[in-house]
Amino acid sequence: MSIDPSAVIHRTAEVSKGAVVGPEVQIGPFCVIGSEVTLGRGVVVKSHAVISGWTGVGAETIIFPFACVGEIPQDLKFRGERTRLVIGERNRIREGATLNCGTELGGGVTTVGDDCLFMTGSHVGHDCRVGNGVVMANHASLGGHCEISDNVIIGGLSGVHQFVRIGKGAIIGAVTMVRRDVIPYGLVQGPAGELEGLNLVGLRRRNADGSEIRKLRSAFDHLSGGGKPFSDLVIELQGSGGLVGDIVEFVNGQTDRSYLVPRKRSGAEDVS
Repeated sequence: MSIDPSAVIHRTAEVSKGAVVGPEVQIGPFCVIGSEVTLGRGVVVKSHAVISGWTGVGAETIIFPFACVGEIPQDLKFRGERTRLVIGERNRIREGATLNCGTELGGGVTTVGDDCLFMTGSHVGHDCRVGNGVVMANHASLGGHCEISDNVIIGGLSGVHQFVRIGKGAIIGAVTMVRRDVIPYGLVQGPAGELEGLNLVGLRRRNADGSEIRKLRSAFDHLSGGGKPFSDLVIELQGSGGLVGDIVEFVNGQTDRSYLVPRKRSGAEDVS
């Protein structure tokens, strides 16, 4: 066990031998910290939270009551192999959220970037790769092996099927099931998960260039033109840079899923 002298640990917390507790860490009442857990500088673990497995938690991350971080995968193929969970810095893991370690067949590691928010009851499945600035609202869930790029927002009570990729800057509405890959900056909503437009509000909040947004809207109209396979429409956008280039690069990436195909955008979906 390695506990920095500046760490504050409540007398009722259980910190297992072998755990590494960094400077200025705070561990609240009735927490359980496993023997292969590493807590970076300034991590706060609030009451009744459990951190187990081979888990690293980055600096200034806050883990709220009753969150369960680093437990074994919810995968019947798991046979106790040694796998990891790696969490970046400044994340907020709210009450009752669950983040699982990886599996041997999935690469052995689940990763979470920096500055993410996992709201109450949200779930990150085994072998997921979650980028920076991701928000998962209350009770949103990721199946195993999902790839969630930077600045994605997933609405409450939504589910993302295993192996699905969601491109950066996309937004998933509440109570939505996502079974196919989502292009960067896409807007997906409805129970069946339809690609209805672009996350224009999110782009503007991140101060995206106006001319780039116009090019992106034009490219989305092109992709929803119909009459050709989606892959052929993407090929016609080859050589595009900026935001449109992000979509082309994403579609050309390796995937086990098909893509959500854009619907023709109507005025009602145009957030100007």
